[in-house]
Amino acid sequence: MVALSEIVSRLRQSLGIQQKQDIQLAARYLRGSQTGRMPVSQLFSDRVDPSDSILLGDDCAAIQQGDRYLLLAAEGMLPSLVTEEPWFAGWCAVMVNVSDIYAMGGEPIAVVDTLWLPSGGESGELWGGMQAAAEAYNVPIVGGHTNCHSPYSALSVAILGQARHLITSFNARVGDVLLMAIDLRGQFYKHYPFWNAATASDRQRLRDDLAILPHIADRGWCDAGKDISMGGIVGTALMLLETSRCGAVIDLAAIPQPVGCDRLAWLQSFPSYGFLLSARSQSVQPIREAFQERGLCCEAIGSINNSRELTLKLGTESTALWNLAEKPLTGWGK
Repeated sequence: MVALSEIVSRLRQSLGIQQKQDIQLAARYLRGSQTGRMPVSQLFSDRVDPSDSILLGDDCAAIQQGDRYLLLAAEGMLPSLVTEEPWFAGWCAVMVNVSDIYAMGGEPIAVVDTLWLPSGGESGELWGGMQAAAEAYNVPIVGGHTNCHSPYSALSVAILGQARHLITSFNARVGDVLLMAIDLRGQFYKHYPFWNAATASDRQRLRDDLAILPHIADRGWCDAGKDISMGGIVGTALMLLETSRCGAVIDLAAIPQPVGCDRLAWLQSFPSYGFLLSARSQSVQPIREAFQERGLCCEAIGSINNSRELTLKLGTESTALWNLAEKPLTGWGK
C-alpha cells in the first residue's frame, strides 16, 4: 500500500493539478477586479438588472435571464488524444461539455465545434465520435468552425444550456458533507487515465443518470458542486474549495473506486460520469438515494471546514495537501 505522504507528494506534482494552475492566466486577464465577477450589464444592459453579475470560475458561465439561467461553456481536447484516438476524442469533446451543463443543475440545448486539421480526409473519425455522443446525449451540433488547411490537429466544442436552479462551485458552506457520485460500471480506456462508463452504455440510461443533477437542484437538495475533471477527484475538490473560500478534510478510504484499481491512479483519473457535491447534512440521504436508485454510487467522502486548506486522511494519518490561502490553484474566488 502506498503511504499517505507519497500519495500527497505525487498528487501535488500530478499533470492534472499542474494544468489547472494554467487557469491563473485567464483569471489574471478576465477577472478585472478581486471579486471574480463580470457585470451582466456589459452583456444585457437592456434586459438584466445591472446589479447582477456573472461569477467567473465555475463549470459554466451562468447568465441569468428571467427565472432561468443560460449556461455557456467550452472544452478543448488534448492534442495527443485528437491525433491518437480521433473517434474517442470526438465523443469526449461533446461528453465533457454535456457534463459541465448537468453539473450546474442544467440541461443542454446545443453545441458548436471548432475543428482544425491538415486535411479533410482526417475528419471522419472525429466527426463520427462527435455525432455519436450528440445522439447519445440528445444534444444537436448546430454549427461551428472548420479549417482543413492547418499544420496541426485540434478540436474544441462549446455548449449552451439552461437551468432553473444552479449547482455552483461558489456555494459550498462550512459544515457541508462532501459527496462523490460516480458510475463504476465501466473500465479505463486503453492506457489513458479516462474511466469510460459511457460509450458502451444504453443511451437512455446515460441521459436519465445525468438528469439526477437538475432533479436534486430543483428540489433544493444541493446548490454546490462540480463535475470531476482532468484534475481528478482531488484537483476538482481544490477548485470547489477555492471558489467557495473553504477548506475540507477528505477520507481517501471513503472514496468509492473500482475493485482492484490502484488508489493513486484512481485519484488522478477523469471519469465519464463523476461529480463532487457539497450538501447540507439534511439533504445527504435524499441525494444519495437519488443516485443509488439508478445503480450509481454516491458516498460521503469528507466534510467542509473554514481552514481554506485541503487535508487528506488515510487511516489514522492526515496530511495537508494544499493551502489555498497561501497558494491559489486557478486564481478564481469570490
